[in-house]
Amino acid sequence: MAASVSASHLCISTITTSCIPSSSSSSSSSSSSSWKVSSSSSRSTWQKRVCCRAMVQIQTGAPAAYAKEMERLSAKESLLLAFKDAGGFEALVSGKTTEYQRIDVNERITGLERLNPTPRPTTSPFLEGRWNFEWFGPGSPGLFATRLIFENFPSSLAKLSKMDVFIKDGNAKITANTTFLNSIESRVILSTKLSVEGPLRMKEEYVEGILVSPTVIEERVPNQLKGALGQAVNVLQQLPVPLRDALANGLKVPLSGSFQRLFMISYLDEEILILRNTSGIPEVLTRLDASPSSLGESSPEYVS
Repeated sequence: MAASVSASHLCISTITTSCIPSSSSSSSSSSSSSWKVSSSSSRSTWQKRVCCRAMVQIQTGAPAAYAKEMERLSAKESLLLAFKDAGGFEALVSGKTTEYQRIDVNERITGLERLNPTPRPTTSPFLEGRWNFEWFGPGSPGLFATRLIFENFPSSLAKLSKMDVFIKDGNAKITANTTFLNSIESRVILSTKLSVEGPLRMKEEYVEGILVSPTVIEERVPNQLKGALGQAVNVLQQLPVPLRDALANGLKVPLSGSFQRLFMISYLDEEILILRNTSGIPEVLTRLDASPSSLGESSPEYVS
């Protein structure tokens, strides 16, 4: 900041010296009565305006950019705290967030979106990587996965504990981690194809859904269910090998041509991604791993 201020003062001094006549030139001009007074007055006024404009630009440029960046970082921190105050992901998927918490989060989302530092997010290298879902609403893959689980299992038996997405080369893989009876863990994986529709807009087409075979955490299994669990394991072992292998690889459900949606990216940086669907409902994701740009793999075709 000190170097910036010194440079500003140097520029201002140079501009002022070149714009304002020296005392010697003033005395010589006063001795020459042939100098046109009207022309001198208008030229002097124009020079003063140019000087003032240059001084304002030099003095306010860097501090204004610094203040905007501080405002953006503060808005990010405020949004993350709002998620925590609202109960986090568990409260969101279980429907425990209040109306006040929802409007508070949405207000902070809007505040951060207006400070978006990435003008063309659909082609930005920041988009690729693994992201964690923090907030979503109707029409999102998160709600789709939630319905897929809870339409088949009561909420007292099943729980959506975490959901993330991996984006790479125009494809996305959404993984929803589920827990049954607090002892059986499974995953629902949705594969989608992403198409760029503009600087902010993308299209997502669902390709396939996979219900991964569950993993049993034996120490968490309630005593009254251990007998039933043992019988289920014996039944699975007696199944024909092709069927047993199919279950081990997960139950696949083709989704091509069944589901698609349009969304726009309203905010993107190294740590936060905000999407909005056609109804304007936001989804907020936070990065789980390093972005390609931070690893020195930024795309040369990207122009901000």
